[in-house]
Amino acid sequence: MDLGRYADPTTISETVRLALAEDVGPGDITGLTTIPAGLRGRGALLAKGDGVLAGMTVAAECFAQVDEGVVFEALACDGDRFAPGDRLATVTGSARSLLAAERVALNFLQRLCGVAMLTRLFAEEVEDTRAVIVDTRKTTPGLRALEKAAVLAGGGRNHRYALYDGILIKDNHIQVAGGVRQVVERARAHAPHTMKIEIETATLAEVAEALEADADIIMLDNMDLDQMAQAVAMIDGRALVEASGGMCLERVKAVAETGVDLISVGSLTHSAPAVDISLELELEPETGDLG
Repeated sequence: MDLGRYADPTTISETVRLALAEDVGPGDITGLTTIPAGLRGRGALLAKGDGVLAGMTVAAECFAQVDEGVVFEALACDGDRFAPGDRLATVTGSARSLLAAERVALNFLQRLCGVAMLTRLFAEEVEDTRAVIVDTRKTTPGLRALEKAAVLAGGGRNHRYALYDGILIKDNHIQVAGGVRQVVERARAHAPHTMKIEIETATLAEVAEALEADADIIMLDNMDLDQMAQAVAMIDGRALVEASGGMCLERVKAVAETGVDLISVGSLTHSAPAVDISLELELEPETGDLG
């Protein structure tokens, strides 16, 4: 599975390093004092709930950073649907190492699989329409790249990554600049010629102004279904149309049926429930002591 534009190996490595430093620090004192150094283990990552797999590369990196000798074997790929009882991966190596990496690896997997699962549910709701589900910047600090990769695994698409790579003019920008036309003109004058300009609108009057200003993407923020349908008719293909605000599974199909192109859903990353995954470990006694 493509990890996405931002979740590159360097980003994954650094994110995992920080997480292990937070949890393991200089060493797992429980493992060091209770498990003989020569003891080896064999375990399986088992799903305890329904989900969509995301973050397998991240989980593997957790075990590798703790101990390069751990063998991690993925039994499924990012984007695969799984059910309770499914084996997602196996790990073999030093029992101390497996238990030291366990929690961080599971924390990443449970979080990212939850994001992918919620994205899949939203994507399935709109699959018979033209609309595409996209994420937002409402991500966990430090985990944005991984969560956006999980959205891709779930069948959604990524919106802009951060403030630096996309122009999205919101209500406060409009107020400070003095109006829709003025703010779009200012953005157009200073933005790179290759960058699209998106503007948030809350009323049909603002939609009309955004069209007159030649905005590339018009966001319909917290509009009801009738307003959205009218806005789509007004825009008539002259700009991409994004619906945003208060999106839930019960409402998203009706929103898609208004004819919008994109539906941004903040809950994909700020409210996705974690999927329960556990490590079932068997220990194999070997020669060794606590040294």
